[in-house]
Amino acid sequence: MSYREHTKQIKIGNRVIGGGNPILIQSMTNTRTEDVEATVGQILKLEEAGCEIIRCTVPTMEAAKALGEIKKRIHIPLVADIHFDYKMAIAAVENGADKIRINPGNIGSRERVKAVVDAARERNIPIRVGVNSGSLEKHLIEKYNGVTAEGIVESALDKVHIIEDLDYDNLVISIKSSDVLMCVKAHELLADRTGYPLHVGITEAGTLWSGNIKSAAGLGIILYQGIGDTIRVSLTGDPVEEVKSAKLLLRTLGLRKGGIEVVSCPTCGRTRIDLIGLAGQVERMAADYPLDIKVAVMGCVVNGPGEALEADLGIAGGIGEGLLFKKGQIVRKVPENELLGVLKEELDHWQQ
Repeated sequence: MSYREHTKQIKIGNRVIGGGNPILIQSMTNTRTEDVEATVGQILKLEEAGCEIIRCTVPTMEAAKALGEIKKRIHIPLVADIHFDYKMAIAAVENGADKIRINPGNIGSRERVKAVVDAARERNIPIRVGVNSGSLEKHLIEKYNGVTAEGIVESALDKVHIIEDLDYDNLVISIKSSDVLMCVKAHELLADRTGYPLHVGITEAGTLWSGNIKSAAGLGIILYQGIGDTIRVSLTGDPVEEVKSAKLLLRTLGLRKGGIEVVSCPTCGRTRIDLIGLAGQVERMAADYPLDIKVAVMGCVVNGPGEALEADLGIAGGIGEGLLFKKGQIVRKVPENELLGVLKEELDHWQQ
C-alpha cells in the first residue's frame, strides 16, 4: 500500500504535499536567521542544488522579524522552526512564514497553543507537529519501559489531538529518532494511524559519511513502503550536501526522475587508469546537465561496455586509451587523456 497516495493535501507557500504529490526535498539553514544576508545567500545556494522547502530557526524576536525580508528574496516556501516560546511562533506567522514547526508539548499551556493555532488559522498556514525521541515525555518512557517507537507515535498523536481539539487540521507530522530501526518502526505504526502527510528524516544522523549511510538505510525502507511526503537528509555539514543526497536517494528508489545517474565499477587488478579520479570528475561534470540518463565509468575495455549494458552512455579505460560506448555498443576508441572531453561533447549534444 502506498500511504502517500492517500494523505491529506497540504499547501505550503506555492507548493503542495500529500495526496500523491511529488515528495519534496527540505533542508535547514545553519546561519543565524537574524543575519539576513548570510541566510538568504545560503538559501539561494540550496535552491540551486534542488531544495524545495527551507526551514529556519526562530530563537529570537529579531529572527522572527528577519523572516519577512528573507522571504522577499528567496523562491521556495519558508518554514519557521520554533522551540518553547509561543510568542516566536506568532511573530513568525505575522512575518510571513509559510509553515511553522512546533512541539505543542513544549509551547506550554492550552491557551498558548491556542494563540499559535489561531494565528496560523487566520492566515491558513500549516503547522508541522514535530516530536523527537530525545524529548519523549517521562510518562511515555515509563509506560513503554524506555524510548520506543510506540511511545514516539503516541506522543505525536497526542500533540495532533491537542490541535485538532482546537478545530484545526492543516497539519503535517514529523517523528524522528537517531535510532534507524526505531525510526522505521515508528513511521510504519504512524502511517497506519493517521491521514496527515509525513515529513520523514533520521535525526542526528551524523557526518557526511555516517549520516548518509544511516539516512539511506532508514529512509530507503520508509520511502519504499510508500510512506513520506517530504524528506530531509540530516547531515552535520554543508546543507547543500543534504539536498544532493536526498535527490540521489529519491532517484535511486524510482521516486524522482531527472539528473544524470553516474555508475562506475569498483576497480580491480585489470584497471590501468585512474578510475577513481575519473569517476569523480564525471560525477561533478554530470551534475550540470538536466538529463535523465545513466552514464557509466568503467575501468576495463574488455568487460566494461558489457557490464554497463544498461547505461545510455559510458567510457571504459584501457592502457593509455579508452572506449566510448552507447547502450553497450562501442562507438570509438580515444586516447586516455581525451576520455573526459569526449564524454562531455556527447552530453552537450545529447538528445532526450
